Amino acid sequence: MKLQSGTTLVKNGQLIDGTGTAAVPNAAVIFQDGRITYAGPAPAAPPTPDARVIDAKGGTIMPGLVEAHFHATYFNIEELQDLDIKYPVEYVSMLAAVNAKLALECGYTAARSGGCLFNVDVWMMKAIENNLIPGPRLSPSGREICSAGGLMDWNPEFRKIGMEGLVFIINGVEDARRAVRALVKDGIEWVKTYPTGDAASPDTNDHHTLCMTFEEMHAVVQTAHNHKLKVTGHCRATQGIKNALRAGYDCIEHGTFIDDEGLELLLQRDVPCVPALYFEKASILRGPEFGLPQSVIDGHQETLDGGTASALRILRAGGRIGLGGDYGFGWNPHGDYAREITFFVKDVGFTPLEAIMCATKTGAEIMGRSHEFGTVEPGKLADLLIVDGDVLNDIKLLEDRSRFIAVMQGGVIKAGQLTRTEHTWDNATKMG
Repeated sequence: MKLQSGTTLVKNGQLIDGTGTAAVPNAAVIFQDGRITYAGPAPAAPPTPDARVIDAKGGTIMPGLVEAHFHATYFNIEELQDLDIKYPVEYVSMLAAVNAKLALECGYTAARSGGCLFNVDVWMMKAIENNLIPGPRLSPSGREICSAGGLMDWNPEFRKIGMEGLVFIINGVEDARRAVRALVKDGIEWVKTYPTGDAASPDTNDHHTLCMTFEEMHAVVQTAHNHKLKVTGHCRATQGIKNALRAGYDCIEHGTFIDDEGLELLLQRDVPCVPALYFEKASILRGPEFGLPQSVIDGHQETLDGGTASALRILRAGGRIGLGGDYGFGWNPHGDYAREITFFVKDVGFTPLEAIMCATKTGAEIMGRSHEFGTVEPGKLADLLIVDGDVLNDIKLLEDRSRFIAVMQGGVIKAGQLTRTEHTWDNATKMG
C-alpha cells in the first residue's frame, strides 16, 4: 500500500493514542513518508517548517479503527440462502469490494475477516495492498469450518448441493485436517470454525449446542499452527468456549456464556475475545420487521444479556476485547460498524477510552500487526482518523461519516472531508 511522501503535521485537536491513556489536549502528530515521528503535546513538537498541515478543527486525532469480525461477502442477508447460494462468486466479489470501500469510509483502516465466501477476502487483501481497490488492511480467513449437521450446514441432504462456497463440512479429525490444508494453499491467515450453535437456529443448533468435537477442534489447531496460521471460533456455549481454549484457539468469537473456569483459561493464555454484540441488539430491535420468529428473537435477547455480562467481566478481569460484529444482515447492515463502539459505551459499561482501545490497539493485536498500526505512536504507520468533534464526550460521532475530516492509511487521505476538497493538499497547507 502506498505511503504519503514528505512531512505532514496534524494539529489543533486532542490526541487519543489508542493505548487507553488519557487524551492529550492541543496535540500534534507528525509523520514522515507515511510513518509517525511525533505524537504528543503541540508545544513540545519539533519544528516542521516545510510540512503540509492538516487542521483537526479542535476535534479528535486518533488511530484508524479496526473491525475485528468483518464479513466482506455478507450483503443485506435476510434468509439463509442469501449466504451461500444466492449469488455467483463473480457478483459476490463485487459486493465485497463495495463493502470494503464502505468500511474504509467509515473510518476502519484495518479489518480481520470473520469468514468469507469463496475465499474472496484473500484476493481482496491483495487488491487493497496493491492499491487496486480502496479498503481496510485485511487479515483474511476464507471459508469457514463446521461439522456436518452443525450451525452452518443447513442445506438438507436431498438438495445434494453441500455448502461449497461458504464452509468446509467436516466429519471427524481427518476431515478437519484436510480442510485446514486446503485453506493453507489459498493463503488465509485465520482459520474460522464453528464449535457451537447460535440463537439463529433454535430448533437444531441453538446457542447452548456444541457443533464440533474437541478432537476435531484440536486437529484444526494442530494443523493450522503447524503452518503458522491462527484459529478462532464462533463460541457461545459454555463448554464450547472451554473446549476451544483447551484446544489451543488463538481468539474466541463471542465468548457469550463464559463461566469462571473459562475465564481463568482465557486469562492464563491471554486469548482475546470479540463479543460482537450489536448484532444481537439489532436482531431484537428490528427482527420483527424482517420476520424473525419470536423464538429466535428471544434467543438473541438471552445471547445479548449473557454476552454483555461476559464482555464486561473479561475486560474488568484484565482480558482483551476486540470490537467488530456480524454486519451485512438486513437488520444490521454494513456501514453501521461504529454502533458496536457506541453500544459498548452506552450499554455494556466500557469507558470511551476503553472502547476506543478495544477498537484500535486490541484489533491490531488480534491481526498480529500491532507493531504497524493500532496506536498513534512513533514508528507506526500513519493510519489515522481525524474527527470534527470530541468523541470522548460524544462517542456517537464515530457513527457519523460526515464528521470525519480525514481517514488515512500510511498518511494518504482515503476518505473524509478533505477528499471532497479540490486541491486537497494546497488547501490543507493553507490551513497552517
